[in-house]
Amino acid sequence: MLKNISIALLSVLFLPACQEKTKELPKEEKFELTDTLISRLKIDTVQGANNLTALNFSARITANEEKIARIYPMVSGYVQRVPVKLGDRVGKGQVLAIMTSAEMAGFDKEAISSSAELKNAQRNAKLAEDMYKSGLASARELEQANNELLVKLAEDKRNRTILNLNGGNKNGMYTLKSPISGFIIEKNLTDNMQVRPDNSEKLFTVADLSDVWAMINIYESDIAKVKQGDEVSIAVLSYPDQVFKGKISKIYSMLDNESKVMNARVVVRNTKGLLKPGMMARVQIAGRNNNSLPVMNASCLIFDNNKYYALVLDPVKKIRIQEVELSRKFENKAYVSKGLQAGDRIIASKQLFLYDSLKP
Repeated sequence: MLKNISIALLSVLFLPACQEKTKELPKEEKFELTDTLISRLKIDTVQGANNLTALNFSARITANEEKIARIYPMVSGYVQRVPVKLGDRVGKGQVLAIMTSAEMAGFDKEAISSSAELKNAQRNAKLAEDMYKSGLASARELEQANNELLVKLAEDKRNRTILNLNGGNKNGMYTLKSPISGFIIEKNLTDNMQVRPDNSEKLFTVADLSDVWAMINIYESDIAKVKQGDEVSIAVLSYPDQVFKGKISKIYSMLDNESKVMNARVVVRNTKGLLKPGMMARVQIAGRNNNSLPVMNASCLIFDNNKYYALVLDPVKKIRIQEVELSRKFENKAYVSKGLQAGDRIIASKQLFLYDSLKP
């Protein structure tokens, strides 16, 4: 009896629960690619091999050695005035320094003496010619007077040339002038300085910086990849957003004993004077290699679970996930060894969102 009552009570309690309809869970909406969505994406194309690779090196900006004037003292003396400073721009013929010099005083004296002797020789030659015409002098005497005149002319010319080469003038002053237009990149002379007769050190170095050299340090492992004529992009810390272009004009076929690098030279136009000797630079060279792999933009890659993927436009699936194997990746370029071919069109925007939505 009690057993029957218990069964009846359980039936009453669970009957309403069985009669309630089970509520269905909402179905997840499946992500669907539409033509409109695809049309809004950026598309990139895998490029074929061009046998070029970007190589990065360090470099140092130097003055163009072919446009440098190193100015040495021609005479000894005492420096009166140096009107220029290191880094100044100077014009051709501009005065760099003024000195008093005993040697210049001697050059002045010789120039004055030779000038006076020349005048006497000219007067004697004229007198000998007149006397010869009047029969008072022989032809030999006329010839001697003319020969003496030629000797005095040569001596006077030599003395004046020496005086002019040394930039001298009267009172034993020695004027040092710039032979070219440019910038003073080295200065070893000050006011009141004594220049000795045995001084062999240059006093000034003037450089025309309208174009400069970038001396590139090429590592031994990369020597075979760099050739004369390769195009070069140069960047310096002072102007990070500006790229200077040039070509390798000379490769120095020897390694430095200490650094074990070989130098290559690039002539860079510097009309605005932005590049200064001594600056350090970063150089990128489009070097040659034997690479026959297709190249893609590295920003199109997706890295997941230690593998690389790319989203490829597919005529069947519209967009498919493609695993990619790389030979090497350099800055913004990726060289593909497996998974993609030249001409494949790949997604270049919103890759992560699409990848998360499409992956199984």
